[in-house]
Amino acid sequence: MTTKVPAYAATAAKSPLAPFAVERREPGEHDVLIDILYCGVCHSDIHQVRDEWGGSLFPMVPGHEIIGRVIRTGAGVTRFKKGDLAGVGCMVDSCRECDPCRHDLEQFCAKGAAFTYNGTEMDRRTPTFGGYSTQVVVDERFTLRIPDGLDPAGAAPLLCAGITTYSPLRQWNCKAGDRVGVVGLGGLGHMAVKLAASMGAEVTMLSTSRRKEEDARRLGARAFALTSDEATFAKLAGHFDLIIDTISAPHDYNKYLGMLRPQSTMVVVGVPPQPTPVNAFSLIGGNKRLAGSLIGGIAETQEVLDYCGAHKIVSEVEIIPIQKINEAYERMLKGDVRYRFVIDIASLKAS
Repeated sequence: MTTKVPAYAATAAKSPLAPFAVERREPGEHDVLIDILYCGVCHSDIHQVRDEWGGSLFPMVPGHEIIGRVIRTGAGVTRFKKGDLAGVGCMVDSCRECDPCRHDLEQFCAKGAAFTYNGTEMDRRTPTFGGYSTQVVVDERFTLRIPDGLDPAGAAPLLCAGITTYSPLRQWNCKAGDRVGVVGLGGLGHMAVKLAASMGAEVTMLSTSRRKEEDARRLGARAFALTSDEATFAKLAGHFDLIIDTISAPHDYNKYLGMLRPQSTMVVVGVPPQPTPVNAFSLIGGNKRLAGSLIGGIAETQEVLDYCGAHKIVSEVEIIPIQKINEAYERMLKGDVRYRFVIDIASLKAS
């Protein structure tokens, strides 16, 4: 048995998002039914709606930064009850049996995780639809607890932008006194600045725009460097213990690798449209590492939520009605958002 709920969807690559109805299953024994309050808008939503990465499935209901209230639970649910504030991030299931799943790395499930949208459930037949909708049904093991005291709209982007930047900071042991460079002050970059600063790191914002300096310092950066000035790369050569690169526009990795201290790491979380050449000597000279990081598993996603709850960290957001989603996409492409759009799903319920 299924229930139809209002949503917004793209019905073909590059088509505008428009009103749509999706079918949600009735909650099973271990399922949680969530009435969605807010859904963040991730740049990957645009990539997938416009089939820029290939393999997009239509119709597509985007949205993997979901916050809402539990309105019903299955008989076997033990971690949630009606009325709880809950979240859903980038995944809704995995095989739970493979080596990555057993090590809390469900995003690398050997059988392929069930992503929150533009994918299928683990049966490989039932399509998944995301948070640009009024309700979602998720197994409790893939449902996140939202700490008390966090603004739900500001907390929504923690489910992607937050974990995407928190995970590499943890993997590479960011600690007090470390020199951390953050490349780009956008949806990901502003969270990287906030999180690294909260860990006691000396954060430098690396940006092409001097206009970002005031915000970077307000968010916790101790220094700002203009990367459109070639002198910056010489001035900061061998300076950083860790660089978090959040940029999705084409840029030269080699220049930033030159800013690392010996045996230090640059972590890529942004996805440029074309492959980026890397000179072997950029790595060999100094035993440097160029790494990537993809979101985080469910346990680590809960960890970042709890960490942000303890440190009162949320994303900087602009709340929009669902009816302005296509306009928001165009503004995102122009960098015209500080720093994450979040959809007020009440606007969809009222339409």
